Amino acid sequence: MHLPRPSLKWILAVAMLAIATPQMAQAEALLVVEADSGKVLQADNATMPWYPASLSKMMTAYVTLKAVKDGRVSLDTLLTVSPTAASQSPSKMGFRPGTQVTVDNALKMMLVKSANDMAVVLAEGIGGSIDGFAGMMNQTAQKLGMTQTSYVNPNGLPADGQITSARDMAILARAIIRDLPEYEYFVHIPSIRFGRRITQNFNKLIGRYPGADGFKTGFICASGYNLVASATRDGKRLIAVVLGASSGRMRAIRAAQLLDRGFANNGLAWLRPSLGTVDNLVPIDSTPPNLREEMCGPKHKRPASDEDAEDTVASAGSSSTNGDGGVSFFASGLQAAMPTKPADMLAQPAAASEPVVVYTGPTKTGAALIAAVEADTEKMQPVKRAKGKHSRVAGKKPDAADDAKADAKGASKSDSKPAAKPVRHANAKPDAAAAKTAADKPAAAKPAGKPAAAKPAAKPKTAADKPKAADKPKADAKPAG
Repeated sequence: MHLPRPSLKWILAVAMLAIATPQMAQAEALLVVEADSGKVLQADNATMPWYPASLSKMMTAYVTLKAVKDGRVSLDTLLTVSPTAASQSPSKMGFRPGTQVTVDNALKMMLVKSANDMAVVLAEGIGGSIDGFAGMMNQTAQKLGMTQTSYVNPNGLPADGQITSARDMAILARAIIRDLPEYEYFVHIPSIRFGRRITQNFNKLIGRYPGADGFKTGFICASGYNLVASATRDGKRLIAVVLGASSGRMRAIRAAQLLDRGFANNGLAWLRPSLGTVDNLVPIDSTPPNLREEMCGPKHKRPASDEDAEDTVASAGSSSTNGDGGVSFFASGLQAAMPTKPADMLAQPAAASEPVVVYTGPTKTGAALIAAVEADTEKMQPVKRAKGKHSRVAGKKPDAADDAKADAKGASKSDSKPAAKPVRHANAKPDAAAAKTAADKPAAAKPAGKPAAAKPAAKPKTAADKPKAADKPKADAKPAG
């Protein structure tokens, strides 16, 4: 009997199935969907409950921007930093209670720097209180079909009731794209500048991955490293969700791999079984995994944080198929070199871009904006010195902070130059010019011709503070070097 000759497509399908090696994801949730249709391209643990960490700020931004779109507030509305907002753990801007900031600037600081204090400022300004705003967040989540999500606070700091899933995060990302297209630029700002300090977006795909155009990172010890990322190529936009990655670098590599495969396999859709749409994924009834031991246990030499520079290129290559979900992307075997490409790409500096200027006070333009930036720069000197100390202390308890190390790192870098000046500047407040001269030539400061009244006041302070002043340059010498 003559059997029909198998088609090329049939042979290719069999070959791909043969090389597929289904593996369970190691404490990770992975998901890729098409932004416009919601079609699922890959799903691993996508409906497993998870701690969102700072991914919570995506909902804070959504609720806030919906209020702007509905005319209840404007981007120029001034909000005031409360003692509650100022007391939040790093990462934060560190403004004193009473400081005012516009909705626009608070959003930029929250989404780029992941500032926990700005999330509370927005929550109190829009919802009246943290609890009131959390109620708005939960109501919105239910309207959007985020059935696995509950919120307790607007910033994602550790709380037992703060839960989501990769499925729900993809639903929220789609809602931002669909409902707020005119404000979507907030989720892909490459960097911000406050005074002299420039903060890069913690999402390492921005400015590095071709077509990257959003969204947000998050980290607490219990959740691991989380990332919602989107990218557009040839008119097609994909959303990738990574929850529970082992480092900040790994979550970016994972997301880049998922996006690469999603774009590359569009022409091979017939090889994959249909996974339906993201809304139809069936939730898993369980408690969220707690990754505290793996992320922040005693084996770690330094505190983990959202700004993680750990070199994970080797582990990326060795586990490149981890979480591929079996046949959901078995055609990825055709791209043997792909796993190293994202790592190489992420090792490169981000594309050059002008930081978006943020500032305190009312909306300003032109000369008024320049003056506001200069005023904020001056205010930063004493605040940042104290903030650096607080950040280092906070860094010892990484589960109490989303980006503690990043905040401390940014503060120490910014402090490295002016660190020696504030002590002298404070003692010579009546005469700024003399203070500068004294700072440059400390030995000549004593005989310098100064009013008799000013000198006695300065001398006791200098004498009293001498042991501290002697210790301070040693501590500050490390960042400077």
